[in-house]
Amino acid sequence: MRVETDVLVIGSGAAGMYAAIEAARAGCRVFLIDRSLIGRGGATVMAQMTVAVALGAETPDHWSHHYQDTLTAGRGLCDEPLARLLCEAGPACINQLDAWGIGWARKDGHIAQAFAPGHDRPRCVYVDFLNTGPAVSKTLRGVINKTAGISRAGDLCVVDLATSHGEVTGAVAWHVGSGAPVTISAKATIVATGGLTRLYRRNSASANMGGDGYALALRANAPLIDMEFVQFFPIGHLAPRLIGMDPIMWDPFRYKLGGRLLNNKMEEFTDRYGVAEDGKYVITRDVGTYAILKEVEAGRGSPHGGAYLSFQHCSAEALREAFGPVIDRLAANGIDLMKMPIEVAPIAHYHMGGVAADVRMQTEVPGLLVAGEAVGGANGANRLSGNAITEALVFGQRAGITAAERVKAMRASAPADGHATLDLLRQDAPKNPPNTAEMVQSLQATMADDVGPLRTGAKLERALTRIGEFDAALGERPFGGKQAFDLSRLEWLDLRNMLTVARTVTQAALQRTESRGAHQREDFPGMVADWSVNQVVRRKGNRLDIAPARAAEMAAS
Repeated sequence: MRVETDVLVIGSGAAGMYAAIEAARAGCRVFLIDRSLIGRGGATVMAQMTVAVALGAETPDHWSHHYQDTLTAGRGLCDEPLARLLCEAGPACINQLDAWGIGWARKDGHIAQAFAPGHDRPRCVYVDFLNTGPAVSKTLRGVINKTAGISRAGDLCVVDLATSHGEVTGAVAWHVGSGAPVTISAKATIVATGGLTRLYRRNSASANMGGDGYALALRANAPLIDMEFVQFFPIGHLAPRLIGMDPIMWDPFRYKLGGRLLNNKMEEFTDRYGVAEDGKYVITRDVGTYAILKEVEAGRGSPHGGAYLSFQHCSAEALREAFGPVIDRLAANGIDLMKMPIEVAPIAHYHMGGVAADVRMQTEVPGLLVAGEAVGGANGANRLSGNAITEALVFGQRAGITAAERVKAMRASAPADGHATLDLLRQDAPKNPPNTAEMVQSLQATMADDVGPLRTGAKLERALTRIGEFDAALGERPFGGKQAFDLSRLEWLDLRNMLTVARTVTQAALQRTESRGAHQREDFPGMVADWSVNQVVRRKGNRLDIAPARAAEMAAS
């Protein structure tokens, strides 16, 4: 199957949908594709909480204050032009969603804004504390449905970006529902495939976030940046068993009611790590993750290997007023917050790194743009709470505008050259291949155990050895057949990307001999001034070249 379009958008979370809307409104033919259902995969639809933006509705504010908080959270490594764009353009995107009918929560006639850790004032908007992401997705899907010029297709797993004379000219995909290869020619291609949290055993995102966009871009010769910085959400649910509810659901509880983080001696402990909460919620994610894991390491953890989160000091009326029927859903899971604490522990949640891009969302490779979490650099070594959806909206909007400008400036486009990828998909599968599902689980265990929040050189070296063994077992020929819904073939394609990305994260972490933000080296504690640089990953033949480059230098290039 062959498709021709002006703009190809890969990924249909908030970033991809916003990019498609902007490009179509500028008169382009847009093809929006996803390996899942359009607008229902990725991270946006799973996000519950808040969106950081300096509206100044609740408290006097300005984007420059949001910008300063973003730089502080990033521990000196933010790409400052990208961070400024995120903060400066955020309010317009929030107001546009308001005009599209999202239904932001209101207070006294204005959009309500909540306080979140790391911010200097109430700044985060929300629909409600458990459904903000789904509301963003639903709103953008509605606009997509009403916007002329946007074609959509799900069940398309992109195998490689197509190139011609050093430019990206589209992509080659594998249609999961039929087993057929699909070649897509495009004048501009936007990668909006989200992050890499599927690499980890415990993660908060959907199963299709295995770093596809990073691997696609790297194979197309676009550089990556800040790959060592994986953000772990400190209070992911651990125990008792919770069915049908999000593992990061405790964050909105802490937004509203504070909650006390306790060790197994029922002591508050965050003050030992530089942040005294005293029942409030002020600890940033990198420090919170570190504090919980160090308590566990010291033998003061909860029975399942985390910490306790207690709301027992809150009245039944306060809990019911804040969360209404959610309290009943918890009761159905055997959880009574008046009588018991729950156990929480860090869970892979977000990736600060990604594809290096400028403020127009252009990469070094002509024809290739990126948006949302696929973009690296804006958040430095640690993302500020609430910046993820803001980033998706702003960077998606900017990518769509830039793609349309490129299309209008082009007289003709080269057809997508996907012969090598088509040849790959046509190969016969090897006999007696390994179990791909087991390989995915083993890789996730390796990343969790050796490339998690607390790292050492020995652990990282061990992980690289295991990744090399997985690479050898995977081989160069796809497993499975060419029929519809062949999961072994899909998992081979997934593992091809996951192993590439796992290697970039691990190698970059091994080379950064300091502790900064989400990257904590037990053998190199503390930040080092000489490491106030970003690491850039490039593909050199069959190997990775990772070298330091300051954010300012990347922006200038």
